[in-house]
Amino acid sequence: MSKVIRLRHALPLGPDINASVSALDKAIADAVDAAKAAGLPQGLIVGLLHGHAHAQTFQMVKQQE
Repeated sequence: MSKVIRLRHALPLGPDINASVSALDKAIADAVDAAKAAGLPQGLIVGLLHGHAHAQTFQMVKQQE
């Protein structure tokens, strides 16, 4: 797992990383708001987000092997 960066060791974060994190956060918040407005149950929204988090974690771990 040599490509994994621990953020506490990389602080302060550069402006490009801060901008990317802000953009990602806004995109997720906008998507959740749109899903709520469309009437999706909150549990389904949470389940989908949780599933994507697990899938991304699996991909990161698998790439490091």
